Amino acid sequence: MNKTGLDHLLREAAAKGRVAGVVALAADRNGPIYEAAFGERVRGGGVAMTLDTVFHIASMTKAITAAAAMQLVEQGKISLDEPLGRLLPYLDQPPVLEGFEAAGQPRLRPARAPVTLRQLLTHTAGFAYDIWNADLNRYLKASGLPGARSGRLKGLEQPLAFEPGTRWEYGIGIDWAGRVVEAVSGQDLNSYVLDHILRPLGMKDASYVPDDAQAGRGAGLHVRHPDGTLSGQDFRKPSFPEFFPGGAGLVSTGPDYLRFLQALLAGGGGVLRPETVAMMLQNQMGALDVLPLRTAEPGLSHDFEFFPGQPKKWGLSFLINTKAVPGRRGAGSAGWAGLFNCYYWLDPGAGVAGVMLTQSLPFADPVLLDLFGRFEAGVYAA
Repeated sequence: MNKTGLDHLLREAAAKGRVAGVVALAADRNGPIYEAAFGERVRGGGVAMTLDTVFHIASMTKAITAAAAMQLVEQGKISLDEPLGRLLPYLDQPPVLEGFEAAGQPRLRPARAPVTLRQLLTHTAGFAYDIWNADLNRYLKASGLPGARSGRLKGLEQPLAFEPGTRWEYGIGIDWAGRVVEAVSGQDLNSYVLDHILRPLGMKDASYVPDDAQAGRGAGLHVRHPDGTLSGQDFRKPSFPEFFPGGAGLVSTGPDYLRFLQALLAGGGGVLRPETVAMMLQNQMGALDVLPLRTAEPGLSHDFEFFPGQPKKWGLSFLINTKAVPGRRGAGSAGWAGLFNCYYWLDPGAGVAGVMLTQSLPFADPVLLDLFGRFEAGVYAA
């Protein structure tokens, strides 16, 4: 599929209402090889989607927080496997949620092992998300504890879903990794990533705190209704009353995020060492496997699993597919997503990376996953 074919694929998706608006880009080691925007920032709003549109990238923030943490590892200021209780006392022996009594009271016990940075970055520390963990969802509703998405520090003090290091579950571990970056560096997370990653890479629109001009270029959030139609609202500035979350919260344009992926393809782009990038893109969870996500909040997410049928691992901090995906990324590629149906991949073997940004819920929208897969395949075919 050439550029004309990719344009047709994305333009048709917007024209037929499969997506309100989309920005899609790809690059190889020599620079961008495709970039385009189609549709509208808000469906029916009359403002065209453009390459400089600002998106809430949600969990695509995680890779940038991981890069920040790995800078501090490079500098010898922290190690991947040291206990973190000295920096953040809650991580010394956090409670583990073992279930509920017949009357509904939660059964909690102290963790038997401390939490490490490697575990936080690989989602093996025991932290979960209430979106995909029914027990944690029940606990938060019964206890009144705010969720991590509230931006309240108390929301991070949730119980673990399992003993640290014993399995994988997607969760708020990288929010805690962001707190580690703050504790070690002495800067708040927004200031740290601006100074040490975003601005050095020329990511001029990426930030936790968009200004009015950036917000004026924002894409609105949409909801996919059961009949397949989309409705949207205007862009809203993010709000973080007590902390900047390492696991989500950044806004970015498509070209800015592609610059980050290109830096990784280039061995760090001056913000990380090549050997650090190589380690980030390797399995860091040993024999454990990434497991499917089962939704506990259908309004926010469908059930989700990238590439069913093959074992998947986690790096620092990316999903890693262990087998080649026919017509798409090769074995050992990295990638992940953001809650509002944003997706990216990084294929170090082929030297190709790509990103597709939309703004809609629920996550793992089958229509948009199909569009992303077809876009990725089209890039390789070109």
